[in-house]
Amino acid sequence: MSSLNSLFNRATIGTRCKTCLNLAISRIKLLRNKRQAQLDGMRKEIFQYLHTSQESVARIRVEHIIREQNILAAYEVLELFCEFVLARVPILESKKECPVELHEAIASIIYASSRCSDLPELTSIRNLFGTKYGKEFVTSALELRPDSCVNRTVIEKLSVKAPSAESKLSVLKSIAEEHGLEWDSSATEAQFKKKYEDLLDGSESSQNKPPPLSSPKEGRTVRSPVQAKQTSQTASSSVPPNQSMVHSTEGEKLPASRDPSDVLKRAHEAIALADSACNAARLAVSLANVKLSVNTS
Repeated sequence: MSSLNSLFNRATIGTRCKTCLNLAISRIKLLRNKRQAQLDGMRKEIFQYLHTSQESVARIRVEHIIREQNILAAYEVLELFCEFVLARVPILESKKECPVELHEAIASIIYASSRCSDLPELTSIRNLFGTKYGKEFVTSALELRPDSCVNRTVIEKLSVKAPSAESKLSVLKSIAEEHGLEWDSSATEAQFKKKYEDLLDGSESSQNKPPPLSSPKEGRTVRSPVQAKQTSQTASSSVPPNQSMVHSTEGEKLPASRDPSDVLKRAHEAIALADSACNAARLAVSLANVKLSVNTS
């Protein structure tokens, strides 16, 4: 009974794999035709930009063209791999391990399943192979481990890195030649070469540029710390040693005298005033006592 169940399960996986592969091939063909039509329209737009001297726009839009071309190239390889695996499904059913001649095709399909959202059939195929060969086999292809055997063209074409300046310039030249346009690419070449140089020049000039020492703001001059220190030293040296700066009620700084003779003179005057006030108070008390004694008598 167990042998019959294993045979039935293998046949079920084989049938489902054939169905998913056929659906994937059909969808890839439809998407290739659709994307090719979009790519042709985008190339015509780039030609119009070059013809009307709008090279700045063409330099940006050409990246979308390169991206579409890479996806089309990846679809073409994946379609061949799906057809190759479909023709050898009986071999997959008869063997427990993945055949060596099918390892690259199956690993590439598994790798592309996580990067081609418009091909859901590839995800179904990945699940089938994960059931048959184990989770480790699928993880190895998704993570691009050394033994994954994923096709290099599929990896490069499905990469999300920005295209190089050389590839963008090559596509622009091919579009101009395709439409018979005599396009002078010197300005675009210079622009592509200046990108990193301008970035370095800007960083160096910003680092080497000294900060401004003064700037007008509301009619006042902002001085540097060195100038402020020199000014404070000059002001302090101009004040006599026997005078110090005190603040008046209006916030201005005025010199205050600290002559010892003046201080002593003012102290003596204050003592004399205090003595006269004390004598006046004693006289008033004595008069009050006299009046009180007269009244009581």
